[in-house]
Amino acid sequence: MPRDLLTWPVSLPSDCNLQWLRDLIRISGRLQSRPDDFYTMDMKELESRMHEFVASKGWYEVGSPKKQSPRNLAVSLIIEAAEVLEHFQWREQPDDLTDLPDELADVGLYLLQLASVLDIDLESAILNKLAKNKDRDWSAD
Repeated sequence: MPRDLLTWPVSLPSDCNLQWLRDLIRISGRLQSRPDDFYTMDMKELESRMHEFVASKGWYEVGSPKKQSPRNLAVSLIIEAAEVLEHFQWREQPDDLTDLPDELADVGLYLLQLASVLDIDLESAILNKLAKNKDRDWSAD
């Protein structure tokens, strides 16, 4: 448990469970960075936050210069993927990991948004693909 949680001026109920504590942390805004193995966010919550951000910028509004169409999102996804690839140009490993997490996050956000605007449940699609690939014969490829 993160050290600052131990000093919170709150009393936890005796029937406190981990999910209740996670919700309390998220709601309170006290969680500045995710401690490993403590707080995770599901796909629906990520999707919701992504939509909140895009809506706050006005990009879903009619006439927006950044129209959030499937085509535009697919193009943006590939552009961001190319920015990830740029970190590996002429080398097997990136020299610096400072910017790579942001580029990977951009790819993830565009992928999540593209699936969402097309009404594709990305979490189910990923799980279904993993199940298909489990029994796939990779030697023929």
